[in-house]
Amino acid sequence: MSDRHRPHWPPGLPAHLTLPETNVWFNAEVSAARFPDKPYIVFYDTAITFREFKAEAERIAGFLQQECHVKAGDRVLLYMQNSPQWMLAYYGILRANAVVVPVNPMNRTAELGHYVHNSGATTALVPQDLFDQIEPLLGDGAGQGLKHLVVATYSDYLKNPTDLPVPDFVRAPRQPLTRPGVTPWTDVLARDLAPGPLTAGPDDVCVMPYTSGTTGNPKGCVHTHRSVMCTLLGGLQWFNRTQDTVYLSVLPFFHVTGMAGGLNGPLFSGGTVVVLPRWDRVAAARLIERYRVSSWQVISTMMIDFLSNDDVLPYDISSLDGVRGGGAAMPEAIAHKLHERTGLFYVEGYGMSETMAATHINPPHRPKAQCLGIPVYDVDARVVDPATMTEVGVGETGEIVVHGPQVMQGYWNNPEATRAAFVEIGGKRFLRTGDLARIDEDGYFFMVDRLKRMINASGFKVWPAEVESLMYRHPAIQEVCVIAASDVKRGETVKALVVLRPSHVGQVTEQDIVAWAHEHMAVYKSPRLVEFVPSLPKSGSGKVMWRELQEQEAAKRSG
Repeated sequence: MSDRHRPHWPPGLPAHLTLPETNVWFNAEVSAARFPDKPYIVFYDTAITFREFKAEAERIAGFLQQECHVKAGDRVLLYMQNSPQWMLAYYGILRANAVVVPVNPMNRTAELGHYVHNSGATTALVPQDLFDQIEPLLGDGAGQGLKHLVVATYSDYLKNPTDLPVPDFVRAPRQPLTRPGVTPWTDVLARDLAPGPLTAGPDDVCVMPYTSGTTGNPKGCVHTHRSVMCTLLGGLQWFNRTQDTVYLSVLPFFHVTGMAGGLNGPLFSGGTVVVLPRWDRVAAARLIERYRVSSWQVISTMMIDFLSNDDVLPYDISSLDGVRGGGAAMPEAIAHKLHERTGLFYVEGYGMSETMAATHINPPHRPKAQCLGIPVYDVDARVVDPATMTEVGVGETGEIVVHGPQVMQGYWNNPEATRAAFVEIGGKRFLRTGDLARIDEDGYFFMVDRLKRMINASGFKVWPAEVESLMYRHPAIQEVCVIAASDVKRGETVKALVVLRPSHVGQVTEQDIVAWAHEHMAVYKSPRLVEFVPSLPKSGSGKVMWRELQEQEAAKRSG
C-alpha cells in the first residue's frame, strides 16, 4: 500500500497477502475435511454438503481422465448457467489437473466454435438446454473439434420440494441422448471412476477466461492456480468473510467476479453459497430471507431492478451485512435507496478478466460513490500518460496500469497481443488496462473514459470488432459499424450502422437484422438497434471512422 492509501486501508488488515503454495482444488479437500456435513451449495432448497461436493467432483475428474483422455494441462470447455453442475464441473476439471475454459452460456454456435478451436479443447461440459448450440461442434471429421460432451440436466439437483419460482429450463426433465461421444451427467457419476494423482502446482495453468478487444476474436487469459488463489483469498480477507458467511451467487460463474467471489472464495473458507442460475428479483429476496444471506455480490442493473419494484418489499433482507459489485458504476439514487433500506453502502471494485477479478476495491468502512476504489494487497497501480508511460498528477486523467500477483501470464497462443498488453516501467511488468482514470487526493481511483473501443451494457463488456465480425456473416450486410447507444436500464446498448448490399436493399428490414443477430450471438452483445445508412465515413487509409459515428450518436443524446 502507498502512503496515500494508508489512512484509508481497511482497519486490521495487513498490506501484504501471503498466498498458499497449493493448487485451487486443495481448497475443496480442506473444506470437506473441516466441514463435511455443512452445506456448500443450496439450489432451490436442495443442499449439497462439502463432503458430497468433493466426492462428486472426484468422480467427474476420474471420468474426464479415463474416458475423455483429459491429460494435465488440457483445456476443457465449461458452458452452463450457474448451477451445482457448473461448480462441480469446475472443480472436477481442476482435480483432473486440467484447465477450465469458462464460456458465457449466452454464446451461440458460431461464437463457441472459436473457443473450441482456439483453446484446443476436445471435451466440454454442457447443459441439456444448450446442447443444440454445441452439438454441431462435436467431431468435424478433420480431427479437430470436440470429441466428448458431458451433458447436465439442471433438474437432477432439484431433490427437495420447493415453493421458489423455478425457471422452465431448470425444471425440464432429462432427455435421452444416444449420440456417440455424448454422456449424461448422471452416467458419469454412476461410473464412479477414481482420478489419478493430483499433480498441478501453484504455477500451473488453472483457468482461461476469454476476453475480447479491439481486434475481433476473443483471447484466452492464462491464469495460474496462484493468480486464482490471489483474488479468492483477497476478497475473503478484504470483506472479513468466514465459514459462517452465507452468499447469494447471482453473478455468473463464467465471469471472473462471480467465479472469485461467489464460487472459489466460499469454498476456501467453508461458507455456504445460495445459487440462482438466472436473475429473478423475487427469488433473490426470498432466498435472502430464507437462508439469512449475509454477502451479496450484485451489478448495478440487478440492484436497480431489485430496489425499483415493490414486490420485494415484504421480504426481510436485514441479514445482509455487505453488498458489493462492479462492472458499471451504481447510480447515486439507487445507492441511496440501498442505504435507506439496509443501512449498507454499496462497495464498488474494479478488475478485468486479465486480472482474475479485483485489483481495486473500496475500503468497506470508507467507500466512495461511483468509485473504483484503492489498489488491494500487493497491487502497484498507477495512472500514466498513455503515450509516455509517465505518471500523471493527482486529478489528472491517464491510463490505469497494474502490476500484481493476480495479473495473467498472457494471452493463450497470442504472443503479439501479449506483447501489446504489457509495458515495462522501472523494471516491473505492468498490464495496460485501456481504461482512463484519475486519482483523487486520498488515492481513490475514478473511471473517466475508455482508451479501448468498448461498450458497457449492464456491466458486460461488448467489443464492437467482435460483433462486427459476426455480423458480416449475414448475406445482406456489405459494411457494418457497431457503436454504443444510450439506454436507460442498461446504461449503454449495442447499435449497428449497416450498409446493405445493393441486391438486398428493400428485401430486408432493420428488425430482420436485429432478429438474426439475436439468434447468432449472445444476447448481451447482439445489437438491439440497427440503422441502415447509405455509407460509412472512412479515413484516408480506408478505415471506418467509428469514433466520428460514436460522437454523432453522443451528440444525439445530449441534443
